[in-house]
Amino acid sequence: MSEYTKILVAIDLSEDSSRVVERGHAIASKNNADLHLIHVIEPLSFAYGGDIPMDFSGIQDEIHQQATQQLERFAASNGIDAQHQHIILGRPEVEIHATAEELGSDLIVVGSHGRHGLALLMGSTANGVLHGASCDVLAVRVGKKE
Repeated sequence: MSEYTKILVAIDLSEDSSRVVERGHAIASKNNADLHLIHVIEPLSFAYGGDIPMDFSGIQDEIHQQATQQLERFAASNGIDAQHQHIILGRPEVEIHATAEELGSDLIVVGSHGRHGLALLMGSTANGVLHGASCDVLAVRVGKKE
């Protein structure tokens, strides 16, 4: 196995995030690597487009504030300090790639639900991260086992 020095763990702050971080921690401890967490918030305008004549800024600020608090609690419970926490607004796969490049990460760890059928065709964050990464990517199987 390669020796990793900086590991970026992408989480969505769901229940599955703990499993993804556990895998990242295990690899980090074996390699004496730095572990960073990233959570990306998609702008509401991406979801609803520019066609709705509504100002989302107040709602977006509230989402950002709540996500920041959740990330801080999650990181604290996993022993990850503030300098290793990243919360960013944008498209998840784009921001994960950019942060990995900025940090000089040599491994990205991301959760994957293992979708099939229509959900697979539509793509997922894990798939987007995998296909554009300039470093190794570990997709951790999460969600209900079928």
